[in-house]
Amino acid sequence: MKNNFEEFIDQLAETNSTLSSFVDYEKIQNLVDKISIKLNQLNYLIGKENLKESIEKLFRENPNTFDVLEILIAVREGHKKFVLDGSGKLISLKSYYENPEQIYGFFKETGLEKIFHDKKITNLVDYVFGIEVGLDTNARKNRGGREMERTVANIFKNNRIPFSQEVKNTNFKNLTSLGEDVKRFDFVIQTKVKTYFVETNFYNSGGSKLNEVARAYSDISPKINKYPEFEFVWITDGKGWLSAKNKLQEAYSIIPSVYNLTTLKDFIKKMNIEGF
Repeated sequence: MKNNFEEFIDQLAETNSTLSSFVDYEKIQNLVDKISIKLNQLNYLIGKENLKESIEKLFRENPNTFDVLEILIAVREGHKKFVLDGSGKLISLKSYYENPEQIYGFFKETGLEKIFHDKKITNLVDYVFGIEVGLDTNARKNRGGREMERTVANIFKNNRIPFSQEVKNTNFKNLTSLGEDVKRFDFVIQTKVKTYFVETNFYNSGGSKLNEVARAYSDISPKINKYPEFEFVWITDGKGWLSAKNKLQEAYSIIPSVYNLTTLKDFIKKMNIEGF
């Protein structure tokens, strides 16, 4: 029997973060390694009295060195970004790397000229590593979702629930109600009674994504549940849902099988009764 919604809300966990979820150092190291040669070449400019002249010399030696300038101001994919130059003209960030004059302008306008002159930075490889750590915080929400998948997978394993991960709906020929859409489910569990298509997520904070997810699952659940041999299951948790409580409540009323980490034991009990 499904718990009432207010009880479900009261059970939402404060966080699923672990220390390992804060920073992905392996990913950061790989990013820095890819541009480390160019960063080391740019180290030549640190402490130079005549920065403009040194830029010209380095540009003659290897103009591609300056392709990585954007990361020095914590920007990725600079070729897609535009800024206003000193005269108020809209130009691409990439255009600053085309010649020594523009490059020197980049250093002046960003404030890097003084930073380099005063040796506030001593090694650009270490400096960019720190920048990447800061930028990586934007990926924490995605890691929260992956952490939830690992948590649920471990719970299934500990309870001897056989499952498959990252399974496409196209693997089930009888499931035609999703149309041409190809949906990849976090877990698929097959008992003697039903096949369960399971989605998991965890939200430490709010945002528009929560409304979109609740709406999407409210749409997909009836399309799967129309088949007696299939059922959609949503396992979600996190205090972030408090900011989208109304949308979650709406989805909760539409989707018969919604669980959090506290009530997940009820789903496990149900599967054990059905058998594998």
